Amino acid sequence: MTDISRPQVPAADQTLRILSLLARQPGPVAAQTIATTLGIPRSSTYHLLATLEQHGYVVHVPGDRRWGLGTAAFELGGGYARQEPLARLGRPAIAALSDRVGESAHLAVLAGRDVLYIVEERAPRRPALVTDVGVRLPAHLTATGQAMLAALPREQVRALFPDATALVQRTGLGPATPRALRERLRAVRAAGHASEDGEVTPGFRSVASAVLDHAGWPAAAVAVTWPSDGVERDAVALAAAAAGTAATLARRIGRASG
Repeated sequence: MTDISRPQVPAADQTLRILSLLARQPGPVAAQTIATTLGIPRSSTYHLLATLEQHGYVVHVPGDRRWGLGTAAFELGGGYARQEPLARLGRPAIAALSDRVGESAHLAVLAGRDVLYIVEERAPRRPALVTDVGVRLPAHLTATGQAMLAALPREQVRALFPDATALVQRTGLGPATPRALRERLRAVRAAGHASEDGEVTPGFRSVASAVLDHAGWPAAAVAVTWPSDGVERDAVALAAAAAGTAATLARRIGRASG
């Protein structure tokens, strides 16, 4: 009789346990820590990590000799978000935010080096934006992306953007080197929100705040976008409104997963 309590495919079981462990950590961890915590032989741990690295599910941070989640793991997270739970929770909150501030608002998740827009609410008499549902844009250029990147461990950001080739441009504005990105993210953390002006689309500005899950991981980000049309707007108040909606969503995510 088969013992159903024991995994029938040990390597698959160990792989999934490694990914689950890394997902719960605030930052990359050493292979020895993974092996000890999960009770997996050290040699097997290294072989599994090497295979996961080949497929983009983990990244190795050589300077620290640690391992963290890779872009393929972010893709899985984005795929889950696309399958409705986060979008369903976010739609009424984003609609309420747009009504309250009179500007367009949207919700996005990280997908590797990009952001993926899963909810958009266009304010009346406001022009169409490039942030339609399903659109992907470079995370380092968007306010939503910067808000989420600023909430990631610094090692994770370095792994995602190891050199200037990873920092594509749209309008010639925005961070073009890893150092410039680090400085931008420090400014985001200091301000408590992210902002961009013409980095995605000339003539438009955005502010955004990250939606943090129970572990402090950026599950999504809320943004408000408006045209730079000479009409004075209170960017600080708009950022505060986005942050309030992000906090509301964080509480809803916590209740939904509880």
